[in-house]
Amino acid sequence: MLNKNRLGNSDLYVSEIGLGCMSLGTEEGTAADIVKRALDLGINYFDTADLYDKGLNEQIVGKALKQQRSEIILATKVGNRWEDGKEGWTWDPSKAYIKNAVKNSLHRLQTDYIDLYQLHGGTIEDHIDETIEAFEELKQEGVIRFYGISSIRPNVIKEYVKKSTINSVMMQYSILDRRPEDVVLDLLKDNNISVIARGPVAKGLLTNVYRDKLNAKGYLDYSNEELRKLLDQLATKFTDLNSIALHYCLKHPAVASVIPGASSIQQVEENIKSLTSNTLSNSEYEWIQNIAKASTYNEHN
Repeated sequence: MLNKNRLGNSDLYVSEIGLGCMSLGTEEGTAADIVKRALDLGINYFDTADLYDKGLNEQIVGKALKQQRSEIILATKVGNRWEDGKEGWTWDPSKAYIKNAVKNSLHRLQTDYIDLYQLHGGTIEDHIDETIEAFEELKQEGVIRFYGISSIRPNVIKEYVKKSTINSVMMQYSILDRRPEDVVLDLLKDNNISVIARGPVAKGLLTNVYRDKLNAKGYLDYSNEELRKLLDQLATKFTDLNSIALHYCLKHPAVASVIPGASSIQQVEENIKSLTSNTLSNSEYEWIQNIAKASTYNEHN
């Protein structure tokens, strides 16, 4: 049975492991089977975005979960704008765009409300007050229940903590990316704002097949050699790296849920088995912190 954690000050209780839907792919049948298996295994938090496959991901997820809508926490994101005739996505956190984009997301998701609506990025140059106003109005209108942001920028996160009623911040966090531990996690905990940790297994590097994932580029500020050494140390001490990776993130009290992506039913099953069949003691947690880099954000402070 999966534990559920309260998301910030909201009345949303999310499973400690959710499903990051970005990796589902565009084959509807396969994607729907993955979503339904996650649901069967106790996952109640499903995270998508209008950006993923230009809205097709929302469509697939919405259709797959339509019959269980009242039992699940449905999250999506906004802020990246696609316009036909223009090249690539543009960033648009304006009130007008958010209030229009939400209608399209609701239609694709086949629902009349979104449990958690998240700003999909953000910079310190944005008109943050206007963005917050859009989310607050959507809350008052009953279109969204709660809102949050998806960001790794401390300067942006601090502004939203100060000015808004966000209940969550989604950010990349793992043993190999401990930057959120530098100020941000404690700041959010102190303000009763929950973290949703994406990338907890660091593109497969924190799994038992890590040797297949190593490449000459390394990962973030780890060289390939440093990475191999650290992962070998972890693999010598722990039999299931995936489990330790998930438990490491959840060890911090600010983290409400980890959301590894999954592109197969097998991956969903392995993630849940890894989480429920193991634990991470305080001494093991400290041991990991002693051997892994405690990196900090060099920009966006």
